[in-house]
Amino acid sequence: MLSADQGRVALLTARDGLAAQAGHDLTIEISTWSGELTVDDDGQPVELSVKLDLNSLVVREGTGGVKPLTDRDRREIAVTSRKVLGVERHPEANFVASGFEPNSNGGGFIQGTLTLGGISRPLKLHVVKTGPESYHATASVRHSEFGIKPYTAFLGALKVSDAVGVTIDIDLAKSRAAENSAAGNSASGGSHD
Repeated sequence: MLSADQGRVALLTARDGLAAQAGHDLTIEISTWSGELTVDDDGQPVELSVKLDLNSLVVREGTGGVKPLTDRDRREIAVTSRKVLGVERHPEANFVASGFEPNSNGGGFIQGTLTLGGISRPLKLHVVKTGPESYHATASVRHSEFGIKPYTAFLGALKVSDAVGVTIDIDLAKSRAAENSAAGNSASGGSHD
């Protein structure tokens, strides 16, 4: 089982339009997610599925813009992001891998399907091994491919770019440690504080 305790999923937005300098490039974390990764006897991945709770969007950073983001700005952007994504109708996004292309450096590519807003499209993750059991993955998702109209302001003079970057950082050692701890607790009848 994979979860936010073992890693981070973030969306990277950029600004566009004539008034782009007034807006911010944002890092929005999906703070609640879970996944299942199955590996074969050689440690190679064979199955991967991930569920992302879109109600858990948290604005972590905003760069550029006329003035720095306030905590209130961050909260308002998170609310607006949920509205733009149609979270009231589709509170979850899902990714299911359909193929793995490992490379000699321990990374590679993961082919799969992303379902967002009730629409499914192919998605290819580029994976780089960053540590003994740590990985960094990137992809790009276009609002328009999922029927989502990007946020606009000032009569369209400021808008979020159609392409949104996705970054994923995960440490599988943390996942294994959590599983071993849970197995130890259940074998001993639970934790004793």
